[in-house]
Amino acid sequence: MAVTRAIELKTTVPGPRSREVLDRIAACVAAPFSITFPVVAASARGALVTDVDGNTFIDFAGGVGCLNVGHSHPHVVQAAQEQLDRFSHTDFTVVPYEVYATLSERLLALAPFTGPAKAAFFNAGTEAVENAVKFARAFTGRHAVIGFEGAFHGRTYLSLALTSKTHPYKQGLGPFAPEVYRVPFNDLSALRRAFQTLVAAEDVAAIVFEPVQGEGGFIPATEDFVRGLREICDERGIVLVCDEVQSGFARTGRFFAIEHFGVEPDLITVAKSIAMGIPLSGVLGKAAIMDAPVAGGVGGTFVGNPVAQAAALAVLDVIEDEGLVERSAAIGETMRARMEAWQSRWPLIRDVRGIGAMIAIELAGEDGAPATEHASRIVDEALARGLLLLKAGVAGNCIRVLVPLVISDAELDEALDVWESALDAAL
Repeated sequence: MAVTRAIELKTTVPGPRSREVLDRIAACVAAPFSITFPVVAASARGALVTDVDGNTFIDFAGGVGCLNVGHSHPHVVQAAQEQLDRFSHTDFTVVPYEVYATLSERLLALAPFTGPAKAAFFNAGTEAVENAVKFARAFTGRHAVIGFEGAFHGRTYLSLALTSKTHPYKQGLGPFAPEVYRVPFNDLSALRRAFQTLVAAEDVAAIVFEPVQGEGGFIPATEDFVRGLREICDERGIVLVCDEVQSGFARTGRFFAIEHFGVEPDLITVAKSIAMGIPLSGVLGKAAIMDAPVAGGVGGTFVGNPVAQAAALAVLDVIEDEGLVERSAAIGETMRARMEAWQSRWPLIRDVRGIGAMIAIELAGEDGAPATEHASRIVDEALARGLLLLKAGVAGNCIRVLVPLVISDAELDEALDVWESALDAAL
């Protein structure tokens, strides 16, 4: 019996129609919007993307982590369409709507808060991070913020100050927001030392961290580190902000990655997969902190758009009904086994790391020097074979997985076979 393949390449990559559209983009779109894959999307469903030339790819990029429930899931599409038919916008703070309350209730029921908690919604992950800092500053009356080396928290100016990677995110764009301090990740002694050498603890409003660093190369926090952060914040009266923009919504085999650590943060930021790529983000947190700003102190014209929120409720349905938390753990086990086999075959694969389906390989030489060019070559070879892979890491020498969690076993096996073929060609 013939095996049906998901990948179908009808032209070279990129095909002629994609090249034509890319030429138009180059002529009329601002150059800083750097294109990762030279293929132009025509349609997408589940874990597959088909371009304008009719080529179908398996998508391990997932819109940079926005598509945990897959492309165009029919339940989410229907929910968004029905809300769009009712009304698309009022500005929640002008004329409120029920879907805002319903989504708040459902997300707070999933969040690891033991006491009263509240929610606030925005548009993008960077807005969630910046507003989390607003809540923390209003609650504490302090101004400083501490982040970590390797972190990524967004591209607006306060978030960009917290973001650790300089090129291309920060190059030529300063000055950045003041009173933002950075210390090594997974190093509690460095954090405590920072209170003596960088910023007084009594001036720190918030410590912002990712339970698994995303752009930094899928580096998980250690349990001791996360527990230590909680202890330090309790000791010093600091708000602990957990950035779950990339790691949330079942990506790591738990709904929130922080659940792996048994630690309760004060605030959680969410975005990306919350609404299947429709712009929406949020801050979930302890009620006393969320209520701290003055009336009108947070907001915005489009924050908490009802169409996006309707999609988000449907996303929660899909995660629950299709068992995507458990599916993420299973996908992670399958990928880790394959990746560790690759590691034994190719010494340039220096590490396999992550939690659940948030997993990556790191490429480096025997001297530890990042093998960035090899990582790029692997990604190119995979694209030529029909698999979309993204790099990560401060040096761009990691290849990460953000595959839709609805991927079938057959599609997953096919994708991993293609990845192995790309490794063989590149290494």
